[in-house]
Amino acid sequence: MSKARTFNLADLFSLVVEAVPEREAIVCGERRLTYQQIEDRASGLARWLRAKGVKAGDTVGIHAYNGNEFIEACFAAFKLKAVPVNVNYRYTSDELRYLYDNADLKALIFEAELEEQNLGALDAAPNLSAIARMHGQGASRIDGAVDYETAITLESGSLDDIPLADDDQILLYTGGTTGMPKGVIWPHKALFYAGFGGGGGFTPDGPITRPEEIVDRVHAGMHIKLLPTAPLMHGAGLWASLIGLYGGNTIYLDPNPGFNAERALDTLSSEQINVLTIVGDAMGIPLVDALRAHPGRWDLSSLIAISSASALFSEHIQDALRELISPYINLVNSMGSSETGQAGVSREAPKEGLIQLVRNETCDVAILDATPPRFAKPGETGILVRMGHLPLGYFKDPAKTAATFTEIDGKRCSISGDIARLDEGDSIVVFGRDSQCINTGGEKVFTEEVEEAIRSYAGVIDAVVIGVTDARWGQKVVGVVALRHGEAADDAAAEAIRTHVRGQLAGYKVPKDVVFVPEIKRTPVGKADYVWAKQTAEAALN
Repeated sequence: MSKARTFNLADLFSLVVEAVPEREAIVCGERRLTYQQIEDRASGLARWLRAKGVKAGDTVGIHAYNGNEFIEACFAAFKLKAVPVNVNYRYTSDELRYLYDNADLKALIFEAELEEQNLGALDAAPNLSAIARMHGQGASRIDGAVDYETAITLESGSLDDIPLADDDQILLYTGGTTGMPKGVIWPHKALFYAGFGGGGGFTPDGPITRPEEIVDRVHAGMHIKLLPTAPLMHGAGLWASLIGLYGGNTIYLDPNPGFNAERALDTLSSEQINVLTIVGDAMGIPLVDALRAHPGRWDLSSLIAISSASALFSEHIQDALRELISPYINLVNSMGSSETGQAGVSREAPKEGLIQLVRNETCDVAILDATPPRFAKPGETGILVRMGHLPLGYFKDPAKTAATFTEIDGKRCSISGDIARLDEGDSIVVFGRDSQCINTGGEKVFTEEVEEAIRSYAGVIDAVVIGVTDARWGQKVVGVVALRHGEAADDAAAEAIRTHVRGQLAGYKVPKDVVFVPEIKRTPVGKADYVWAKQTAEAALN
């Protein structure tokens, strides 16, 4: 009698492997691995972890750049009912110490280049029983560390006795731009539907209802070559990659940390990629610059879609991509977060706000300051919320869990923090993060709207907008701006930018001051560091 299949993410992947075992699953640098090879390597790692004492509920840290090993380590943990933990490769030892202690790490898979940071952090993880090092030469300076490629070959035996389940968990640490990182606890089935579209992203048949149906979706869908550019250590990169794998597609990963537009375009051309996923303007602007600097260098005839998530994807950048690649290319703007999953997508530039979504059974606008909180009526502005399949909450943090996950009209909701308005016809206009909304003289200014206007100025390479305390206005709008090479960062440039913005937006949205910086500081996934921007602006203006 065959083993009953579940919505455990390793179980679902095994079904895809059975459907297309010899199809390439992951291409990373010179390495090209089939679905069966990824499955076998993940099983080998799982057996080694199990022999080292890792069991259901134990946390497995993955401190690595993009590569097949990151995906394998996730699947290995899933096979054991263990909990994979994403670790930011830019963290210092002190930041790693906090995360390793908070996650109560039981196992660690780490990149050899990141050994120094780990040497100063592992005393914060006294329960570590398994340590594997990737891509290392010679002996590790960390006691007990085993070479990754050796570890996956050391143990044999079956894993079939482990009772996989729909509610096995994955822990996604998210730092945002403020505070210490916090872990979001997702049950596998909930994440599969809320984050990955339920296996229906590449066919018109929609989400599956039984695990076994994923095989039908794989066979029915077109084989897609997908290049996710965000780091796997962030939800944007990991989710995009897993969505592709659960569709039976081929994922192309760049093993080099950081985004390089020319390197991405080289891969798009040489491998004839079909879908590119990016993180808004942080990747869109360098792509446009590279294409303009090297006309005709890349054959992008295979590219059918560019999908952006997690950051502003400006209309002028989308227009430029259509001009430089094809007027018919699909440009998809996704809305979501680590706490909500995917809230929706838009394929057209909004007439107002950042993105327009459709109200449905999982996406709505809530009026949280009402007593009791309620869902919005047409014309009302509130906060975007998501329902249906949701996380359990934040790891070891009941206070933040209670603040982010609440019940409205009998429905459990995840509060996104994005200001949104419900319009007639169930249309939702999303304006931007409540925490980044600037109140200047009683008027609300959404930073992303002003950022888009500034970035559309020819001399600007990047910009972040923040609110700075002001005696007259309460807060004043300030632009922190990086100019293109050769542009003069002077008063004339600042006034030209302000004039440009004034031609697009109301006067109260125009920056009162412009602060020039050599480069905008962003997270590895491309999100702006608003804390740094505010500190930089205040220091320059005082």
